Amino acid sequence: MTSTAVIIPGDGIGPEITEATLRVLDAAGAEVEWVERQAGVAAMEAGDAVLPESTLEAIRAHKVALKGPCTTPVGKGFRSVNVQLRKKFDLYAAVRPVRNLPGIDTPFDDVDIVVIRENTEGLYAGVENEITDGVVASMKVATEKGCTRVARWAFDYAKTRGRKKVTVFHKANIMKLSDGMLLRCAEEVHAEEFPEIEYENTIIDAACMRMVQRPSQFDVLLLENLYGDVVSDLCAGLVGGLGVIPGANFGDDGAIFEAVHGSAPDIAGQNVANPLALMMSGVMLLNYLADTRGEEQNRQAAQRIKVAYDQALTDGKKTRDLAGTLNTDEFADAVIERL
Repeated sequence: MTSTAVIIPGDGIGPEITEATLRVLDAAGAEVEWVERQAGVAAMEAGDAVLPESTLEAIRAHKVALKGPCTTPVGKGFRSVNVQLRKKFDLYAAVRPVRNLPGIDTPFDDVDIVVIRENTEGLYAGVENEITDGVVASMKVATEKGCTRVARWAFDYAKTRGRKKVTVFHKANIMKLSDGMLLRCAEEVHAEEFPEIEYENTIIDAACMRMVQRPSQFDVLLLENLYGDVVSDLCAGLVGGLGVIPGANFGDDGAIFEAVHGSAPDIAGQNVANPLALMMSGVMLLNYLADTRGEEQNRQAAQRIKVAYDQALTDGKKTRDLAGTLNTDEFADAVIERL
């Protein structure tokens, strides 16, 4: 049985790391038929919209996508492709697993955290208005439905993955209504549906201090949108950066997996980018297909890839961002050799 999924190479280094990733998935025996579509600057350069309707139609049809990085202008220009996709497909739970990898030296060697971020509300709802000349207001949006469903998703994830604790990072001491709502919904979901999972909440500034002191005290983190964006990058820094962290966005009827780092236009086309983050996201996609469609061959392929890139890193086969010497294709070759 072969699934179909959309592949969006993205901008900058996206096409290079996408090609390397697909080579690895194919060599591992993944049974996925890829439907390629464009988004971001690449789509605009082809004379289309930044998020073409053909891309949206393909995701609606196949319900699963793997996406390379897309450029987002800072302070001007079009709205983030990532944000648009999450809103259009109601992908309300963003998930980033963060763990130490072999062969990558960091100040910590016991990091194993999953960051779960509410993905459709908060300040990223994009409700901004110019009140008068020189005065802008941004509205933070929180709904009971949104807070409850992401809290339930986080606790269910913890239960099904054998995790022990969920910690909510918040600022409910100041934002008593919006952050207070997430806190209340999480507490209710915990008490009524998942009492066996340990639960705690902590104010986010103190939580960040605790994180850089001893990250091993955390397991599954639940955060609203903006906090989750910031803290997930902080956690990535504990284990080597965004180049070694996968990402996924889940809804009730589909998922988009992505490299969470930028498009790095300064090194695009040079075959030096690290494809590991997108490979790891591809592993998450294969496991998702196994979980939702019963495709055990894809779970086996995912496990082979994970073992192979761990072994490659252990053997010192690393790209330049990780103090190695391999280029994009060479790293993919090193992983394939160890499958």
